[in-house]
Amino acid sequence: MDPSALSAQSVVPSVRDSAGTGGHFRVYLAAAAGAGKTIAMLDEGQRRRALGADVVIAIVEDHNRPLTQAHAAGLEIVPRRVSEYHGASFEEMDLDGVLRRNPGVALADELAHTNVPAAGRNAKRWQDVLDLLDAGIDVITTVNIQHLESVADTVEQITQVRVRERVPDWVVRRADQIEFVDASPGQLRHRLLSGEVYPAGQDTQALTHFFRTENLAALRELALQFLADEPAEEFARRLARLQARNGKDAAERMLLGVAAAPGAEAMIRRAARMAARIHADLDVVNVASQDAVHRRGDEGLARLRQVAAEVGATWHDLDGSNLATALVEHAKHQQATQIVIGSSQRSRWPEVIGGGSIVGSVSRLAGRAGIDVHILALRDAAPR
Repeated sequence: MDPSALSAQSVVPSVRDSAGTGGHFRVYLAAAAGAGKTIAMLDEGQRRRALGADVVIAIVEDHNRPLTQAHAAGLEIVPRRVSEYHGASFEEMDLDGVLRRNPGVALADELAHTNVPAAGRNAKRWQDVLDLLDAGIDVITTVNIQHLESVADTVEQITQVRVRERVPDWVVRRADQIEFVDASPGQLRHRLLSGEVYPAGQDTQALTHFFRTENLAALRELALQFLADEPAEEFARRLARLQARNGKDAAERMLLGVAAAPGAEAMIRRAARMAARIHADLDVVNVASQDAVHRRGDEGLARLRQVAAEVGATWHDLDGSNLATALVEHAKHQQATQIVIGSSQRSRWPEVIGGGSIVGSVSRLAGRAGIDVHILALRDAAPR
């Protein structure tokens, strides 16, 4: 299937027997958080309500986002059940309350959610949803591809992030309709940076881990193949191929900070060898303050650009008075997983490649972003 031919939302039928009894089941599936599946679910609820259906919100996780709340406006909400657990209060979907209300349609967000222990009759929300369906209530729900049981282990290998909540494939396959809410990796990363996905403070780590562009592309491929309804054996083989192609090392990207200083050429070559050992792409970055930009045309930098090209690295010139911030921000933008800097006392870039205080700043900023830092000895080049 050509992903470029897909619309924002693609509907596919499920394998459920149309002659079965119980409520109608619709699932909004996405490659990752932020694609818009909760809003799509709410909009479908609003559409059905406008047509005269009896629609209630059984549970929606709006995370206090005004946009989500606006799409839910006017829909009846069944009050949540409050439960105490380890001295704290938690709100869960009140399954018994929804069953007593007996609506025509119930909106139940986050199918993979784990209920607080002793909060109700079921441990998982997908079990609550099955009870609603068995009672003859139509259910519209949402789930991300990583939560499917057959996919979760592959996602963990690709993203290096543990998938704690899982849904059996047969539950999602039981749906009468599965609708794919599509968003490109670029859109998802933009929404993350705009604060539309996670609370402030969590976006940086997500960008450099789960929300790396290659991770999101792999998740999208998994979702499309699941929707293609391949036989279980072929889907398993495809998962194995994706695992092999997207192992941990394949996701590495290295960024080297350099200046026109003795020994910088050797450091580029050393960084290239490091990158080759872990199959990583290498970016070579020169940062200069605005009053030093004219130096970029000097012979020393020209030679460094040539060496970078020779080893297959990509060269970047950056403007920035705060060298550490500029370097780490660029690393985050490029989704680098490792930063390499030098430790010479003889550099035009004395703080970053000189072992001074900005080396510590690079390490601190990179650590907060989940990026590893390597400090190399930058030795003077031998006389020619």
